[in-house]
Amino acid sequence: MRRFVDRGAIYAGWVGVGMAVTIAVSFLLVIPIEPVVWLLALPAGLLIGYYANARSNRQAGPWRRIIANGAFAGFLTAATLAILFLVTKSVFFSADNGYRSAADGGPIAGCETGAGCVYARYLEAGKGPELEAAGITNVDEFTAFYWREQLGTAGTVFVLAFLGGLGGAMIYGIARPKAVQPAPGSPGER
Repeated sequence: MRRFVDRGAIYAGWVGVGMAVTIAVSFLLVIPIEPVVWLLALPAGLLIGYYANARSNRQAGPWRRIIANGAFAGFLTAATLAILFLVTKSVFFSADNGYRSAADGGPIAGCETGAGCVYARYLEAGKGPELEAAGITNVDEFTAFYWREQLGTAGTVFVLAFLGGLGGAMIYGIARPKAVQPAPGSPGER
């Protein structure tokens, strides 16, 4: 059976999954700074695309294998980042019950857990005129708008990480170590 990617690329793909989980947990849950996920998607892909070929010890061989290695590892990394982004957004969107501390004015009154409370938060933050200008005047319209935006962001994160994987493979292909030729008269020469 012929492989489409090297064993090292399969290993690197799982390393990419771990890296994506670390990025998502760190910057969506622990320190929720979503733009950092966008900023790290491309470098994470570059790193994993390069690593897939370095782990495979690709010193020679066709470019298509080098690109396939980077694409495979980049795809796993990108898909994991995008899926975890959407799962995190889904959990917070559906579980919002309007809680606020007493210092922030106490719980949001009259909102239903989930979309209703998220919409109420946007309105209380002064986003009402912007939403109305976009034609959003109720919870259902807001929900559709919110998920379009989140899917767009997840798609952007996926594309950045995947293209990074391809870019990392190309960088490796250009800068890869070349196979060492035995020196004349050395035991390896025949």
